[in-house]
Amino acid sequence: MAQSPYKAKQFKLGGLLGISDQTLEMHFGLYEGYVKNTNLLMEQIFAIIRKKQASGQDPAYAELTRRLGFEFGGMVLHEYYFENLAAKGKGSPSTDFKRALEQSFDGFENWQRAFAAVGEMRGVGWAILYQDPVTERLSNHWIALHQDGVPSGFKLILVMDVWEHAFLLDYKPAQRGKYIEAFFQNVDWEVVHRRLATPAAVRAVA
Repeated sequence: MAQSPYKAKQFKLGGLLGISDQTLEMHFGLYEGYVKNTNLLMEQIFAIIRKKQASGQDPAYAELTRRLGFEFGGMVLHEYYFENLAAKGKGSPSTDFKRALEQSFDGFENWQRAFAAVGEMRGVGWAILYQDPVTERLSNHWIALHQDGVPSGFKLILVMDVWEHAFLLDYKPAQRGKYIEAFFQNVDWEVVHRRLATPAAVRAVA
């Protein structure tokens, strides 16, 4: 059975503070490329599997499989990133979110400072706030190349792209800190809250 292709999502983003519409249009095009490449790689991998030729000793099969992790991760992380943005921000950090940050980081301000510090690290990648679904503890992570360093099974709560394409049209390479400030001005805190697993939410699902 052939795999159903992924479709690029449409994001109605514009008028962000400190992140130009020109940057967003370029960024959307890059995201669409990840969707296209994910579908292409899945087709190529499935063709090998269908012919019963899959082998870890086959360089072509191995490389296709490794590349899928990069393209798929790029697709998904961009979707989370665009979804947690809104022009001039939306809402405010919820009580549940602040309570979780108090338990994990001794408060919102400490977390925000630590999260920004992850984003300021040298290199290209992502600064991501994750939640452990078992303990509900929050933690900041640096994710390089979309798939390297991902804590298995953790929930994505807030995603910030700090690859240079996310800000180079608006800021100089050495001004990443200004982009991070702009990012926080445009966070959709309602989306962040919906992603957060709280004791009340867990009980409701159960």
